[in-house]
Amino acid sequence: MRIARLTVEQGESGAVVGTDRPRLSWTLDTDAGETSMPVRAEVEWATGASTATRVVDDVEAILSPWPFETLRSRDAGTVRVRVQDTAGEWSPWSAPFHLVVGLLDEADWTASFVSPRALGGMDDGAPVLTKDFVLPAAVREGRVWVTALGIYVLRINGVRVGTDELAPGWTAYEHRLRYQSYDVGPLLRTGANRVEMTLGNGWYRGNLTWEMDRSNYGDRLAGLVQLEIALDDGAELRIVTDESWGAESSEILADDLYNGEIRAPRGAEGVRRSGVDVVEFAPARLVARRGPAVRVTETVPGARTLSTASGKTVVDFGQNLVGRVRLTVRGLQAGTPVTVTHAEVLEDGELALRPLGNAKATCSYVASGAAEEVLAPSLTFSGFRYAQIDGVGDLDPADAVAEVLGTDLVRTGWFECSDPRLEKLHANIVWGARGNFLDLPTDCPQRAERLGWTGDIQVFAPTANFLFDTSGFLAGWLEDLSAEQLDDGSVPWIIPDVYPGEWVPAAGWGDAATVVPLSLHDAFADDEMLARQYSSMKAWVDRIARLADDRGVWWATGQIGDWLDPDAPAEDPAAAKADPAVIATAYLFRSAQYVAEAAERLRIVSDAEVYARLAAHVAEGFTAEFVDARGRIRSDCQTVYAIAIAFGLLTDPSLFAGAGRRLAELVEEADACVSTGFLGTPHILDALHLSGRTDLAFRMLTQTRSPSWLYAVEMGATTMWERWDALLPDGRVHPGSMTSFNHYAYGAVADFLHRRVGGLRPLEPGYRRFAVEPVPGHLTSASVILDSPSGRIEVRWERTDRSFDLEVVVPFAATAVVRVPGDDASVECGGGTHRFRS
Repeated sequence: MRIARLTVEQGESGAVVGTDRPRLSWTLDTDAGETSMPVRAEVEWATGASTATRVVDDVEAILSPWPFETLRSRDAGTVRVRVQDTAGEWSPWSAPFHLVVGLLDEADWTASFVSPRALGGMDDGAPVLTKDFVLPAAVREGRVWVTALGIYVLRINGVRVGTDELAPGWTAYEHRLRYQSYDVGPLLRTGANRVEMTLGNGWYRGNLTWEMDRSNYGDRLAGLVQLEIALDDGAELRIVTDESWGAESSEILADDLYNGEIRAPRGAEGVRRSGVDVVEFAPARLVARRGPAVRVTETVPGARTLSTASGKTVVDFGQNLVGRVRLTVRGLQAGTPVTVTHAEVLEDGELALRPLGNAKATCSYVASGAAEEVLAPSLTFSGFRYAQIDGVGDLDPADAVAEVLGTDLVRTGWFECSDPRLEKLHANIVWGARGNFLDLPTDCPQRAERLGWTGDIQVFAPTANFLFDTSGFLAGWLEDLSAEQLDDGSVPWIIPDVYPGEWVPAAGWGDAATVVPLSLHDAFADDEMLARQYSSMKAWVDRIARLADDRGVWWATGQIGDWLDPDAPAEDPAAAKADPAVIATAYLFRSAQYVAEAAERLRIVSDAEVYARLAAHVAEGFTAEFVDARGRIRSDCQTVYAIAIAFGLLTDPSLFAGAGRRLAELVEEADACVSTGFLGTPHILDALHLSGRTDLAFRMLTQTRSPSWLYAVEMGATTMWERWDALLPDGRVHPGSMTSFNHYAYGAVADFLHRRVGGLRPLEPGYRRFAVEPVPGHLTSASVILDSPSGRIEVRWERTDRSFDLEVVVPFAATAVVRVPGDDASVECGGGTHRFRS
């Protein structure tokens, strides 16, 4: 028996935590056949000055309270855990978790934001803030606290600090700005030292949205650096940004997240220098990051080089991804221009650039004349599979390497099955999530948009929370949602909101305020997160309840609706078949249920009763207004039946059965092709299954004619597409102006693969109790693995003509409720490996 994983505040070892009482989580791993049960745990907290231990009753803890004295800003040390079993034997200590407490009070900050005085203007290149200083003795410890208005790259004595990219990322800057902290002691030296901070436009001042708006938050870039140093002779000192800093020009002549980067050796025009101004930044709070940072998570070498009909050289990386190209060139004369242009697909053998909209997605360089040099940007990213390289001549594809960028989330969930097409679909969903989880959940990573659309993550949250440890990532984004929620409870359509005050309440989009927190709580059991978001959840439901009539029907106008219904006109993707009022009222019902459930989990009994009654009232109004005696629902399309059935709106058995029959008829009429948009798609397969037409659900799941999930797989997709037919059968790009080849919303189908095909779903938050009930369909085998907060769960099944074999691995602190297909009864199982046959 041993500790499999120890985390503090659901974070990674070495990360800064923004609380004085961080919570601990750990899971256990055991050897095959081990029967001893853990009975208690011991936690150790060690600093440079002391070591303390506490025995606790949690044997597998999910966010267990800090068992030691309250911590203070800058406290640092290591946490270890071990467990004792029923025989009295102690496990080995876990690997140490390195913990640093952030700067918790405003008074902890003595640095000021400084901005270059005569450099770094709107049309200038990226400026560098500089500070030279002398250390009189050897360094014992050194830690820097840093952030920026813009994005930054920090160097000390010429060495880059940390591995975070595009820091501090994008938050609701008017409310909160994240800071970072790094151990920089090894980079400091006795004598002369130099700090350099390169500032980029990023989300703060760069282009945002399809309208290419600049300076959405401010027109001056600024940096904040607080370097705290302890010397061997006992002296302590701080180097902080103030008027004594300087600024100089850099080799980056232009940078933009959408357009790319332009670089040239500084010698080409000389180095310009300037003083700095102290600038104010208020009222935002400086906060520690929740969850991991954006990093280079993988490198993908060029797979092949193509020569286009127009004579261009294009590198194919074999995978649609998000990141940047690192290009090695040799023997270029000084001054030779080199450009790298990015695109997701080819059309007629050339880069398809129309889907990028106004984004140039191009990086330009001027060769220095060195025998060999590496050309790469640092202040931008693109979504691409193909890169056109101009100015190099013959190119070995191995000289072009794609650095994959994304929030460095821990992978937690896996799926396999006997159908390789579904496995490829699942892999595409994973890549789509990786590309769009770049600091926040975005809609797409390539065109002039890349925004935190609330509807996309609302439908995808259950899938995301299975595939990755999104606990900190989405909790941080939800803080921005709460901060930018309007006073009347309305939720902006995008978070962070760069169009403040212009949004009307949108069903399915504003419901991210309820769906995402409850889905997070299901997956990770974070009571503090749920309590923090609860007022936001209530405010949204109260807002849309006020918009409903006295029967609870929300006659919604100005809606996004079942976005990108495949039958909607190419340039009017909101013109779905589903009646907006049906969709809106259904979501009012669901969100009221979710608030009632959240209130129950938080033990707010009165609210639980109020919102449960509201949900029941809305369900009655929905049925009276939209459902006829046969179970037919207004607008009579796949989406309205899918949502009504999956949400549980139809409590009358005859209406439920009638709706199920009509849904099946519509699917049969469509030859099992999908006829739903963003809101209906996550629920269509579930609704068919719940209606007793599992056969039809699997027929739809494996349909290869568009619209379908496997059409894109058959067309060679490596990520999820925004439109079902983003690439037409003849290889042309869809004529609509909005066509992304990396959009995760339709990837919400993975939840069906995990929860139905694999059979795994939580019954209690954090999978303390979970159900295993596989739905095999046409498949002969499948498996899911989940590293849950309760420990690793494994479900594997295989069937033959004679038997169905199921194996379930249950963590020690969890309980599984297992039902084998064909059996009426379920079986409860505790920790261990359990096998069933029917």
